[in-house]
Amino acid sequence: MVTGLGGRLFVGIPRFVVSSSSKLALLSLPIPLFSGPMTKGKHNIKKLWLPKPKVEAVEKAPGRDVPSGSSQPSASLSSSFSGKKSGDPHQYDSVVGELADLHLEPGLHSPTQEFESVKVESNSDGTAKTVPKNDTNLEKQGKGLEAVNRKNEGHINKGGKGTVVKSKKVNRTVAQAQLLATFYPKFENEKSDQEVRMRMQEVVSAGSGVLEVTMKHSGSLFLYSGDNGGAFAKNSFGNLYTAVGVYVLGRTLKEAWGAQAGQKQREFNAYLKEHRICIGMELVTAVLGDHGQRPLQDYVVVTAVTKLDGRPLFLSTADVVAFCHQWRLPTNHYWLFSTKASVTSFFTAYDALCEEGLTSTVAKVLNDIADIYLSATKRHEDIQGEILEGLVARVVTPESATSLSEVLIKFPPPPSPEVFIREKGLREICASNRDAVSKQVEALLKAVGSDFCSDWTDWLDDKVSGHEDKKNTPLSPMLETFLHSNPADYSTKKLQEMIQVIRKSKLPVRFKCHTIKSSQSTDDQDQVISHFKMIVHVLSDSAFRRYQREMRKHAHLWPLYRGFFVDVCVLTGSNAPEVMNMKSLADDSDQETSGFGESEQSDSVDETENLMLKMKFLPYKIRTFLIRNGISALFDKGVADYKEYYTRQMQIWGTSAEKQMELTKLLNEWAMYIKKKMNGKKLSSNTYLTEAEPFLKQFAERSVKNKKLVGAAGIDIDVDDFLAQKAAQEGDEDEFISDSDHAPVPTAPSPHASAIKAQGMVVFFPGIPGCAKSCLCKEIINSWSGFVMHNLMGDVIKGKYWQKLNNDRTKNPRRITFADKNAPNKEVWQTIQKICKTTTAIGVPVVPESEGTGLNPYSLDILAVFIYRVLLRSNHPGRLDKSTPNPGYVLLMFYNLYDGMDREEFEEELIRRFGHIVKMPVLKHNRTPMPSDVLKIIEEGLDLYRRHTDKYGRLESLNGSFKDEWVQWEKRLNEILFAHKEHLLEIQVPFQEVVENVQKQLTAITSGDFIMHVPVDKEEDRSFRTLRFVAVTLNTDEVLEVLLQASVENPEVKALLSTKNLKESLGKAHVTLAHKASHGGAALASLAPLRGSETQVQLVALLYSNELVALEVSLTTEKNTSLSMNEWPHLTVWTAPGIKAKEANNLPQMVKTGKASRLDLKPVTLSGQINFY
Repeated sequence: MVTGLGGRLFVGIPRFVVSSSSKLALLSLPIPLFSGPMTKGKHNIKKLWLPKPKVEAVEKAPGRDVPSGSSQPSASLSSSFSGKKSGDPHQYDSVVGELADLHLEPGLHSPTQEFESVKVESNSDGTAKTVPKNDTNLEKQGKGLEAVNRKNEGHINKGGKGTVVKSKKVNRTVAQAQLLATFYPKFENEKSDQEVRMRMQEVVSAGSGVLEVTMKHSGSLFLYSGDNGGAFAKNSFGNLYTAVGVYVLGRTLKEAWGAQAGQKQREFNAYLKEHRICIGMELVTAVLGDHGQRPLQDYVVVTAVTKLDGRPLFLSTADVVAFCHQWRLPTNHYWLFSTKASVTSFFTAYDALCEEGLTSTVAKVLNDIADIYLSATKRHEDIQGEILEGLVARVVTPESATSLSEVLIKFPPPPSPEVFIREKGLREICASNRDAVSKQVEALLKAVGSDFCSDWTDWLDDKVSGHEDKKNTPLSPMLETFLHSNPADYSTKKLQEMIQVIRKSKLPVRFKCHTIKSSQSTDDQDQVISHFKMIVHVLSDSAFRRYQREMRKHAHLWPLYRGFFVDVCVLTGSNAPEVMNMKSLADDSDQETSGFGESEQSDSVDETENLMLKMKFLPYKIRTFLIRNGISALFDKGVADYKEYYTRQMQIWGTSAEKQMELTKLLNEWAMYIKKKMNGKKLSSNTYLTEAEPFLKQFAERSVKNKKLVGAAGIDIDVDDFLAQKAAQEGDEDEFISDSDHAPVPTAPSPHASAIKAQGMVVFFPGIPGCAKSCLCKEIINSWSGFVMHNLMGDVIKGKYWQKLNNDRTKNPRRITFADKNAPNKEVWQTIQKICKTTTAIGVPVVPESEGTGLNPYSLDILAVFIYRVLLRSNHPGRLDKSTPNPGYVLLMFYNLYDGMDREEFEEELIRRFGHIVKMPVLKHNRTPMPSDVLKIIEEGLDLYRRHTDKYGRLESLNGSFKDEWVQWEKRLNEILFAHKEHLLEIQVPFQEVVENVQKQLTAITSGDFIMHVPVDKEEDRSFRTLRFVAVTLNTDEVLEVLLQASVENPEVKALLSTKNLKESLGKAHVTLAHKASHGGAALASLAPLRGSETQVQLVALLYSNELVALEVSLTTEKNTSLSMNEWPHLTVWTAPGIKAKEANNLPQMVKTGKASRLDLKPVTLSGQINFY
């Protein structure tokens, strides 16, 4: 171990860095990962787990004998992929939503109760059938279970509500279920991104977890638990997806192990089977449909390793890395952030890069700011490309991170691949078998070899054609029998509980049951009622959110997993009760405590809490969301609808105005180009990159700005479109469109379509307490006639206000609703947008009119007036009045909710979302300036608020080390404001004039077309928190003192400045360090670790003209390098009307040409804080 630059430690391998600032202690591995064979559980059920059927090996793999008992394809394999629907009566889908009143409990039937037994036999065509043991007529007639089902269906049709299928039941039945594969539970965020971020920071600050960040590769989920039926896609198996996954994984091992490959592949499968391990991978290929970029190589990257004994155990990051290094499998890139400061730096870096992040840029920035990072075995830019889908951030336990360095010493990274395989690759194999999916599957399984894939059983039925029953059928008799049976062990009991909760809650989940054919003797089969492989297919992301609520109620519920596959066997017979171990069925059994995953969310916080974020980048979203997902709107509805679609999507993301303009130009060009190119045909979403990449490449070559917008266009890859078309014909194994991953085609009308007439109106107030909204609502309702109106006052509502308002409007959509509650941020505005859409209403924001400052839509003058109004209140229903111990702090808190948004941006955002804005006059335009001591006390409060929140976050001002300062400040604030009460009253617009003005504007809106603004269906994807610039904020009074001194020393400067309101023009004095428009997102991201830090700013000169005044500054670090990325660091003091602040950059050149003057100052050093805006 050697010390590297900057005090960081390089541990064992290149590119792995441990920061000396990290507080993580190095611990030993929490569990012995490779210490020997793992136990198979406490219960040994004789003949319960039936071996796979033996299939005649007509064709042997070249160069080796087929081992006894293995399954190889027959010469007529292709005929089995005929595309016909399965004739197996055991393959049922069950939609639990139809079973409203059903609630089954395991062990419901008494073991002494007599029921008719059934047995499983085979038809002549190889399909399975179930017949009663005492009813041979059914068997002879060839009806099997289908006859029984038809009989039972009659019960459903005749029965009342809640009637279910009455399947055949047997005495003393026992079921055992074993997980075959699973992936992490999907934790859907009910909280906003900002709330999740804050909670993550709190958990890390408390030492309860660390933030782990990984790259999101753009592919498909692939799960593998070994040969003999262990290959799974997200919700399917035995198809092209899994065949491609097996091939790519097998080839990866072959390349990694070289001459040892065959032996290592067999050992790998045996190890997975013996230890009951499932590997979760991202499968990235060019043959399964286009994502954000066709990958440079076809590959897999391991994202999870799971032990399936008992409750699924997701191994820690360190153990995943150890496992992958031992078997030479590709690992992801990991970044760990262990302090609140580093977590804040990460979020800041993402916000700076979100609109232009590419793989190499993102990796470089995160490497610089992470406490610990581990580079991927294969770099994303080398195998996938520069277009990065996004990042996944989640909180994991500190223990899951601290052992990384020890693991790397014990299991160092694998060597470079030993051999380059010269045989055909994935793309060539698929292209040469393009006429049928079945031939592609067969060719891939042959190519991977029998060392890795000796059992082809899963691909020997009609599933590979992608035709499965999607109808809402009654509950599968197999599944019903399983739920009625006594659980043989703890895992089975928990799976039964999970399914019962899913059904009782009517979650959108389908259970697909596929019979496993048995080669057991007739006597053994007599004990088997059913043996099947079950897929738990979640149809909508909402199921995960609703199931999480059930987990909060029931502590022992297992999570609902993704990629969820179960092997179920139900037995009957005289010895069935003997296989049960009742002790293991208790919720405090060893299987429960030993089954918690090292990396599950429950390790650091409540398992039901959401502490995971998907954070995507705009270059990827341009391709997938705006181009691919907009194909239907463009080709089915037209260019106008497509424009509406992408405009709405950008609004939802919170894309900056500058980027929206650039994207509009790009997408308009794309629409014209592709419509002309396709000449009436529709572009396939599976192969859209064939046309999109050349277009984007040509667009990027025109300018640096264009290249920055779209990212590096992918290189041309000669892949036949037929490959992806075949995947499309097979059907995507994801049957639902994720709420967070895909945007639906807009249903709102285009400007050229029939407009939607609004039924009502929602008037709301993006303001600050004291803006007189309650009085305004009351006066307008009393004086405005001709409308049905309703006022909902937030201060008197118990519970969730916006939900209450939505419910009221749903009942009475044709009235004007006044939302008498402050609506201070974009997240609230999104909620109001949804309410307007669902209740067919126009949203009208009423905002106090104000000049604002450079960093806030409200000026200090108006803030002072609002505080004074609050101090005049008494008996306020919201308890914010003169009796409140800290009213000034509360008003500052609301004021800072708008921080970073100037007045122009504020109004543009509201108009963009709602189409209207009403300005409520507050201060007279010809008023006298605000007294300096009033502005000073407000600025002192803002400074105190900043120091308080930096240290304590949202902690009340009456707590913490600043308590005494707050008490003194509140007292002086009260005294100063009341000392100037005549002035504060004089500068206000009379209230009756305010009422008339607002009412006039509302009347204009209601008397117009009253047409709905473009609505937002839902938040299809997480918003960008776009950062525009980084600046050092200074104390405005200290800057004004420097200017005053310059006026004293120079009469010309005095004459220039004396006529100007410098206090108002300065606003919050700041020196810009970097601006995204000029320097790029990477420049902003590189300054992320400095966020919130103090720095020294030296004012050295004053430059001025008739239109511009600015102070030249010097910003240096300890290394004597400039912090500012501007060529001329400065603080803009004043600009003439119509002159933009950025014109101040020209002052040095204007001095040289005699158009401006320069006055060197005696250097004055001020202290400032670095912030992002």
